Amino acid sequence: MIALRTGLIAIASLLALAGASGDAQAAGDKIYASRCSMCHQPTGAGLPGQFPRLKGRVGAIAATKPGRAYLANVLLFGMFGGIDVDGKHIGGMMPPMGSLADQDIADTLNFVAAMEKPKKPVAPFTAAEIKAARAGGPLTASAVGKIRADLVSKGVIP
Repeated sequence: MIALRTGLIAIASLLALAGASGDAQAAGDKIYASRCSMCHQPTGAGLPGQFPRLKGRVGAIAATKPGRAYLANVLLFGMFGGIDVDGKHIGGMMPPMGSLADQDIADTLNFVAAMEKPKKPVAPFTAAEIKAARAGGPLTASAVGKIRADLVSKGVIP
């Protein structure tokens, strides 16, 4: 009985470790499906007036250094404030996803950027890039909204 119990504990421990490393390396599509698709929809089309479209936009934003930093900040720290997307005003909040590992955030951004091929190839996001953005924070969700407004005025964000 003790041997069986010890064996079960060992198996449970190994499964927990495997799950933890599997979580750290989860593919962006799985994270998107579980954390993002409820609002932004499985196709990235969003809901006009409620949740912004990501498909065809994230790749364009990721084509510039300030755009990439902004995208990392949105996932890490969330965003609060009104935005205009596709001629529709959206008021609301994007919750922070900073509890995710750096690689998971990079994988998710890479998945979303690839939903529609951008005109120019976009360098993949890396865990090191997300780590650097994380080290530059923490930012409030309102501060990320102000960064977005500044990038919109400069034409970085469509």
